Amino acid sequence: MIRNGFLSPKTAADIEGRVDSLLRGLGDARPPLNLYRVRKYLGLDLGFYPDDHLGAMRSTVSRIRISTLRSYKRPALIAEAIRNYDLSALYLPERRRILLEPSLPEKKRRWNVAHEIGHRLIPWHDDPAFGDNRHTLSPECHRQIEVEANFAAGRLLFLGKRFDEEARSFQPSIESVLELHRRFGNTITTTLYRLVELPAATRPMVGMITRHPGEKPETRGADKPTRREHFIRSIAFKRRFANVREQDLFEGVAGYCDGCWVGLVGESELVLSDDSRDPHRFFFQTFFNGYDALTLGVHIGPAPATVFVREGMASNGRLRRDYGGTRQPVVGQGRLS
Repeated sequence: MIRNGFLSPKTAADIEGRVDSLLRGLGDARPPLNLYRVRKYLGLDLGFYPDDHLGAMRSTVSRIRISTLRSYKRPALIAEAIRNYDLSALYLPERRRILLEPSLPEKKRRWNVAHEIGHRLIPWHDDPAFGDNRHTLSPECHRQIEVEANFAAGRLLFLGKRFDEEARSFQPSIESVLELHRRFGNTITTTLYRLVELPAATRPMVGMITRHPGEKPETRGADKPTRREHFIRSIAFKRRFANVREQDLFEGVAGYCDGCWVGLVGESELVLSDDSRDPHRFFFQTFFNGYDALTLGVHIGPAPATVFVREGMASNGRLRRDYGGTRQPVVGQGRLS
C-alpha cells in the first residue's frame, strides 16, 4: 500500500499560505469550490488528451518542458509517454494549460485539476516536473513533489481552514466522511484523506483505501484494473503506532466485514499495539462505494492487557461488544502490531 507522506511544518505553512491567498483573491468562495473560477483567476486553460489522434496531439502540445521529455521531438513519442507513464493529468506551464485524460469521472477530474493547480502555485516546482510523471525524477524527489501538490490540492478543494472547522464539529466516522463529501463536492476518497490528516487532530486515526475485504485477489479478472491501495495515518497515529503493518490491519478489517457489497460492509473494535506494545482500542468502519473499500479507524482509549469480549446486538441494530474478565488476551480480531 502507498503510505501518505508528511511535510515539514515550514513547507506546509508555506503552501497553506499560498492556497489561503488564492482563496482570498477569489472572494466569497463556498463549497463546492468552483474550479472554473480558480482557473480563470490564475489564467489557466483546460483541455483534454486527444483520443488516439496524433495530428490533434501535434496542435495541442508543442513541447513538454520536463527533463528527459525535452528529447521527445515527435507527438507520437509524447502520446506514448502519456500512455506508458499513466499521465492522467499534465500541466504545460509555457501555455498555462492543464491537460486531462478525457475518461476521468467528474469528481476525479476535480482532484486532478486541483493537483495541477497545486504545481502551479508552488514556485519551486517550476523546474523539476509539471505532470504526474514517474520517469523524469528520482523516486524520492518525485514523491516529495507529488506530496506537496496533493497537499495544496487538498487545502484548495476543501477551502483551507473551513474544512478543518466543519470537520471538528463531527465525531470522526464514515457517516461524517459521507456528509463532508456531500458538502464539499469532492470524492469520498479525498474526503477520507482530509479527515484523517486534520492538522490539529490529537486523536490517532488511520484510514485505508483498498479492494473489498471479501474479494480474493486471485478472483480479479483481466477486465478489472489494478488499483493503488492507500494507508493513511494521522500525525498522532504515525507518532504512536508506527509499527502497525498494513497487511495485518487489512486482515483484521476483513475479519469483521460481512457479505455486503455496497454501503457500510462492517464495523467493529480492534486492538492495536502502540510502539511500546501497550494495547489500545480503535473503532473501525468500512464502506464500499462499488469500486474502493474505505476504512476508518478511530482511537477510543487504552485497552486492558487481557480481556474477553461478548458480542450482541444493540438497540440500533449494530454490533455491541462488552468487555470484562481475563479469559482471552485479544480483543476483536486480535492484537495487531
